[in-house]
Amino acid sequence: MITLVGRKVQKQVEHDSGLTILDLAMKHEVDWSFSCTRGTCARCRCLVKEGREYLNEPNDAELDRLEPEEIDAGYRLGCQAMVKRDGPVTVVYKPYF
Repeated sequence: MITLVGRKVQKQVEHDSGLTILDLAMKHEVDWSFSCTRGTCARCRCLVKEGREYLNEPNDAELDRLEPEEIDAGYRLGCQAMVKRDGPVTVVYKPYF
C-alpha cells in the first residue's frame, strides 16, 4: 500500500507496476503539481517518509536535479521515482515553492 500526501488530499492506493509516484497521484486525483515529467523542473519533488527500499534507485535525472543531501534525506522527483515491489510506502509532496 502506498500513502500519497498532496497539498490537501491524502490517499492510500495500491501499487501499480510501471507507474511513477506522479502517475499514481494523477491517477488517484491527489493534488500534486508538475510541469515537465522529465525530471528537470522539480515541481513534483517529494519526500519519501517510509519505504525507500521499495522504490527504484535515483536515476540520472534525479542525480542531476537534486542535491546529494536531498537524496540522502529521502527527497525524490515524483516523475522519476517508481515503486518496484510491494511494501508500505509513504510519500509527501514537498515542492521548493
